[in-house]
Amino acid sequence: MSRYPTTDTLPDFAAGRRVFARRAVFAALVLSTVGALFALTGYALSAGGFGLADGVLLLLFGLTMPWAVIGFWNGIIGFFVMRFARDPVASVNPAAIHGRSDEQITASTAITIFVRNEPPNRVIRNLDTMMRELEAAGAAGRFHLYVLSDTNLPEIAVLEKESFAGLASEWRDRLPVTYRRREVNTGFKAGNFWDFCQRWGDNHDFAVTLDTDSFMTAAAIMRMVRIMQAAPKLGILQGLVAGLPTTSAFARIFQFGMRLGMQSFTIGSAWWQADCGPYWGHNAALRIAPFKAYCEIPKLPGAGVLRGHVLSHDQIEAALMRRGGYDVRVLPEENLGWEENPPTLIEFIRRDQRWLQGTLQYGFFLSLPGLKFVSRFQLAFAMLMFLGSPAWIGLLVVGTLAIASSPSTADFIRADAGYALLAAQVVMWFTPKIATGIDVLVRPELRRAYGGAFRFLASLVTETCASFLLTPIMWFGHTLFFAGLPFGRVIGWIGQVRDDHTVPWSVAFRQLWPHTTLGLACLALLAATHPVAAIYAFVLVAGGLAVSIPFAVVTAMPGVGRALARIGIGRLPEESAPPKALAALSLPAVAASSRAGLVSWFRGSPYH
Repeated sequence: MSRYPTTDTLPDFAAGRRVFARRAVFAALVLSTVGALFALTGYALSAGGFGLADGVLLLLFGLTMPWAVIGFWNGIIGFFVMRFARDPVASVNPAAIHGRSDEQITASTAITIFVRNEPPNRVIRNLDTMMRELEAAGAAGRFHLYVLSDTNLPEIAVLEKESFAGLASEWRDRLPVTYRRREVNTGFKAGNFWDFCQRWGDNHDFAVTLDTDSFMTAAAIMRMVRIMQAAPKLGILQGLVAGLPTTSAFARIFQFGMRLGMQSFTIGSAWWQADCGPYWGHNAALRIAPFKAYCEIPKLPGAGVLRGHVLSHDQIEAALMRRGGYDVRVLPEENLGWEENPPTLIEFIRRDQRWLQGTLQYGFFLSLPGLKFVSRFQLAFAMLMFLGSPAWIGLLVVGTLAIASSPSTADFIRADAGYALLAAQVVMWFTPKIATGIDVLVRPELRRAYGGAFRFLASLVTETCASFLLTPIMWFGHTLFFAGLPFGRVIGWIGQVRDDHTVPWSVAFRQLWPHTTLGLACLALLAATHPVAAIYAFVLVAGGLAVSIPFAVVTAMPGVGRALARIGIGRLPEESAPPKALAALSLPAVAASSRAGLVSWFRGSPYH
């Protein structure tokens, strides 16, 4: 792996050969690993002969492999790039070198933010902070803010109109603000942005897309715009998104793990995806003219719960942009923007099911003419993340019945191969987080930014335990969603509750009793037949299901979240020394860290 970014200086042909070689190496690594795991699984299950149940288990396990194996190799490659490339970001995105100067911003950029059925006070707080930074940088005249509302609740609509009119009045003659609310949210978020493109797109060169819960600093926005200015073939530039400091226990633990996993995973995937990178629909910059020319998403014809307008638009738009001849790249830097994550497990499940419904619609686009092979792979890979969930639940159910009906565990699985398979699976699950964790621990400044080695390791252990509980809950939630599709059960486009709040036991029970029932039933059957097997089942899948109700309630308790923030579990670098823009937001999590006695000596580090 080269220590130097070179694809920006190579002729197109040479750069293309290098990218092809990277993709070939990655494909070989993935396919050989999948093959080895298949062989190991088949051998492990061959104890006492290979029967029908063993064949079913092998098939189900095979359905879960792609996501884990690809994530594993993304994490490994990302680790080597982070540790050994002279410039890790430029080595996977050569255009990044163009955004590190004080080059004048000449392009006209629309900052678009999408809102729906949520009180606007938090949005205005974030926008006003960002706009003041743009003004202080002398760049406000090159930007225009568009608040694109799909709100259909009358009381929220009235509040929006008044609030954003006040924002527009305050910023008149400094940075223009346009508020527009659609009466009918045709096409959901994709339709919202497409309406903007048709009405105002020709007035601007670029658009920076923000979600309701997004926050970007002026420096991040200007950096991305400068890159877009200098790279005319770049159609979409996606920034890495970090979780905003929070006092929600659930969100703190989840986004700490996301922060670790995303860094190495994204750098590793960018190494081979190159100009076919991801688009996540927010905290990104895009070139409006080619977007208008190539990225309109058609309504899916016909009847059926997955037909109609597309819910999850972003990766389809990235594929269409690549089909149009423009690059889509990710900028894997952690200080480009933040987002708020759902504060409770119940809200997290609701958002996840909307993503699931939208991602399943990707299947209708896999055969679209002219798509790049990597673009088709990305659409399929996104679907596999959810399609593997019923396989995991199937492994739990079929595996439980098979073990319970075996005279002994030795008649079901070979111990030596079983332990090796278990170790390989756990390592693959956590490799992206481990890779970034090692990178943090070997960098003294970064280690201290997370609160020191002890706090960081305590947070890592906490997040790992929570992941073992959360992941099977989501798997079973996906499985229930799939089961409801034939009966027309879908979630649609809904707003989110972003403020910290408790989850009553009654609500948790109503939402999670199926999870609990399945988990306890499997554990009880194994405990009655082969108690040792119950331990492994608890750790891998059944435990998360069995304790899903108390997990939802406890992680939503405000006192638990405040306690974690005070002692530093799940601490992010932005809590140790918040950038000026984040400090202006007066986030409770940052205040809690300050009360814990942390000093902001780290403020001057280049990391921030």
